[in-house]
Amino acid sequence: YEVTELQDINMFRPFSWKLLTLALMCSIHFSHALGLLANPTDPVQTTGGLVRGTVSKDSSFAEFHNIPYATTSAATRYAAATPNPQWDGILEATDKHVACIEKFPRTNLPVGQEDCLTLSVFVPFQHDQEYLPVMVFIHGGGFKEGSNTDFLYGPDYLVHKGVILVTINYRLASFGFLCLGIPEAPGNVGMKDQVEALRWVKRNIKAFGGDPDNVTVFGESAGSASVSYHLVSPMSAGLFKRAIMESGSSMSPWTLQYEPVKIASAYAHQLGFNSEDPYEIYNFLMSQPADELALASIPRPFGDQVSVENWFVPCTEKPLPGIEPFLTDNPYNLYASGKYNKVPVIQGYNSEEGYRYVGKESKQDLENMNFYSATPHDLYIPTEQERVQVADNLNQVYMQYKPIPENVLQFSKYEGDNSIIFPALTNIDLMVKSGGHPVYAYMFAYSGKLNLVKKLYGFSKAPGATHGDELFYLFKSAVSGLVENSEREKIDQMTTMWTNFAKYSNPTPEQNSLLPLRWEPASDNPQNPQFFVIDRQFSYEPLVTNPRIQYLIELYHQYRKTSGSIY
Repeated sequence: YEVTELQDINMFRPFSWKLLTLALMCSIHFSHALGLLANPTDPVQTTGGLVRGTVSKDSSFAEFHNIPYATTSAATRYAAATPNPQWDGILEATDKHVACIEKFPRTNLPVGQEDCLTLSVFVPFQHDQEYLPVMVFIHGGGFKEGSNTDFLYGPDYLVHKGVILVTINYRLASFGFLCLGIPEAPGNVGMKDQVEALRWVKRNIKAFGGDPDNVTVFGESAGSASVSYHLVSPMSAGLFKRAIMESGSSMSPWTLQYEPVKIASAYAHQLGFNSEDPYEIYNFLMSQPADELALASIPRPFGDQVSVENWFVPCTEKPLPGIEPFLTDNPYNLYASGKYNKVPVIQGYNSEEGYRYVGKESKQDLENMNFYSATPHDLYIPTEQERVQVADNLNQVYMQYKPIPENVLQFSKYEGDNSIIFPALTNIDLMVKSGGHPVYAYMFAYSGKLNLVKKLYGFSKAPGATHGDELFYLFKSAVSGLVENSEREKIDQMTTMWTNFAKYSNPTPEQNSLLPLRWEPASDNPQNPQFFVIDRQFSYEPLVTNPRIQYLIELYHQYRKTSGSIY
């Protein structure tokens, strides 16, 4: 199937987004009221105070929504959060609509709040263990949007497999990732928020029946890239026992700021302030209302439709007295030298990651796209002549010089390879070569009725799975509607493999009718690593199989940036 009819896609997409936006807005208004009507749990003693949750609709698990794990405010906007907040009496953990401030997708509306550092805990009632394995989920959204809402990340499927699920909020965009290299705004406070959430789990999860020494951290997209960062950060060491990365890596070109002060200056310029001095930028941004900061954004360069507008992302931090850094070197260097936390890992991607990226573009944007402007940002190409040649090579490899708007599926390969697939393969390859821990690699290729992201962007008839499609086979989402029997087996397979890994460090500890093929680690055969294909049937394929990826390997071998952030 070849998508060439952009007119059809663009007719379908606004309608889908209007429905999704309306549904999300309704969930914000009504979820709190619904929580107040549910049956209460017994209070649980945490280090901050007593907390009381509610019993799920089907009475199978307890849910504790948005417990504060740290605090921040406008006065400490770009500083590390204050951990372990205290409260008197019993905190009623029923408020489902806490979210960190952001620009709501596809609107010009600010939503959320600055003091947003909360997490939710979901605990199954029926189990035969004294302390349960714990899975901590970090949501995606390009480090600029998203929340832990159970409207999208419903816990039902996972907790029914005998694990405790924790979902977290963390500061987004400039609030979480302004990196000025000064004590007042050192950078990476959004990542340090995530560390504080993991520390809270370490201190408190036993009170909920969880094992603090048996924590698996997992995430999707920017959440997956976050997990990739936690593996290399000394700050995160010892806070989790396993890691799962779904469609995101610290190797992605959109996950590291190379010139953070320059980015901050461009951001301030959008708000009407011109300076390149870190302290002047800081003082100006501190004076601005949070809503204005949430709505401001830096436009993409003309012709660069590959770069997503994720300017505020992690950075390597400038050494500062009295400031504990989260990251001090390019993650590529840390993985390549084996300087990371070697826990059991699952890492993978979806077969057609690019549908989601190309699907958000207008026909005009795609007509304006050129490979010279869209050369990956994590390459250092020293001369103009070389850059022109690289752009021409990319055009030849991916498009054979054919026009992009009439060959959308073909162009989506570049979007997906550049943003997600090649970085994930690089991350996997470095860990396999380093050795010392099991690395399970996968490709999710299943196309079913719950591939909702693919449908949302107008590619429902195209093969494979796009960015985020696997989430609906792991989480019970309100947008999924009534799940048909044909999809239940894939949900059962996915949630069983993910929770098996959280329990046993192995997604398929035994073969059975549900999981008929054993998933072997790619690290077991470093000379010829294989990834596990999750489709209607399971199978294996070599880690690198196509000439597009082979070209990117050669390109990055010659031009990869390995420097950190420049201040």
